[in-house]
Amino acid sequence: MRVVARRREGFLHEVEIEGGHTIVVDEPVSVGGTDAGPSPTRLVAASLASCVAVTMEMYAARKGWEIGAVEVDVDVSYEDFAPRSFAVTLRLPVGLSEEQRQQLTVIATKRPVHRVLAGETQVTVSDRVETL
Repeated sequence: MRVVARRREGFLHEVEIEGGHTIVVDEPVSVGGTDAGPSPTRLVAASLASCVAVTMEMYAARKGWEIGAVEVDVDVSYEDFAPRSFAVTLRLPVGLSEEQRQQLTVIATKRPVHRVLAGETQVTVSDRVETL
C-alpha cells in the first residue's frame, strides 16, 4: 500500500492513498496553516479512534454479539506540538455483559494503530533527489 503527500501551498497537502482515496491535510492557523484540513497529529488520533471502533465492531460480529452503538473518544495531550499521550475511552452500550466489555477493552489495545503508537512498528526514512 502506498500513500503520497503533495504540497499544494503553505502547509496544505493533498494526500493520495492507494485505493482511490484523497484527503487534505493542513495545520491550524495558529501555527501558520489555513486549517483547510486536519493536521497530521490529529489524523493520528482519528486513526486510533476509528481503528479501535471498527476492530471492536468486527470482533463483536465474529462473536455474534449485537453491540449496537459504540463510540471511541481519544483525548490527545501535546508537548512541543508532538503528541505525548493518547487517552482512549470506550463508550459501550449498557446491555453488554461484563465479560463482553472486558474482551472488547482487551481487543482495543491490540489493534494496528495502537501497536504503531506503542512503538512496535519500524519506520525508516530515506531521500531521493527527483524532478517533480
